[in-house]
Amino acid sequence: MFGDFDINFVIFGVMPYVALTIFLVGSIVRYERDPFTWKSSSSQLLRRKQLIWGSILFHVGILTVFFGHLVGLFTPVWVLDAIGIPYALKQWMAVLIGGPAGIAALIGSTMLIHRRLVDPRIRVTSTFPDILIMVLIWLQLAIGLLTITQTLQHMDGSEMVRFMTWSQSVVSWNINAWVTVVDVHWLYKLHIFLGLIITALFPFTRLVHIWSGFAAPFRYLLTRPGYQIVRSRRHRPLEERRRAYDKVQAKRGPTATTPAE
Repeated sequence: MFGDFDINFVIFGVMPYVALTIFLVGSIVRYERDPFTWKSSSSQLLRRKQLIWGSILFHVGILTVFFGHLVGLFTPVWVLDAIGIPYALKQWMAVLIGGPAGIAALIGSTMLIHRRLVDPRIRVTSTFPDILIMVLIWLQLAIGLLTITQTLQHMDGSEMVRFMTWSQSVVSWNINAWVTVVDVHWLYKLHIFLGLIITALFPFTRLVHIWSGFAAPFRYLLTRPGYQIVRSRRHRPLEERRRAYDKVQAKRGPTATTPAE
């Protein structure tokens, strides 16, 4: 029954769709059911030291790596051919740009993990998903940097084209996409596998705040309401202020059960 079973088919043929489904559906469900947990849960107020440099290195590095992967994997091969960009040049760009960015992100994530685990106040306010996702990202960055040792052995761009073909075949619903990467080096396979795990865990961790970063410009430009909720510094009891307002408006508003804010 399982004579023809291939774990590569599960990881590279089935798992991408499972991870992407959990990623999208889980994000929507969390936003609808628990909107107040949709945040980065910053610990800056508990300890600013070490956060600034760690955060800058991590975010600059990880964003460079992320968009580098996004553009590199999902740019159709025919576009490179049409523009006349040699595969070897693209491979060198990935190494020379992605390498330093990955190192910066790894150093930054190391600082953030150390800060979260060593500082007693931050440690006690950290949840298991907080620590888990940071450790997984650290491992993903380390493995990604290790794959450079294999990339340098294929600077003709042949391996790069294989990963581009696999990624684009997955999003185009090609059920045979997994065959493209079945015999690549195990470091590449582990890198892809861990990336899919992080994608599936995305809705259940603080990573959901990334959505806000992409959506904020559109929200504030297109759907921003005409008011802003702020914290009042007035000391008069709420009911007293409400009665004064009713007197000015010559009508009675709803009463408050709390005597003060």
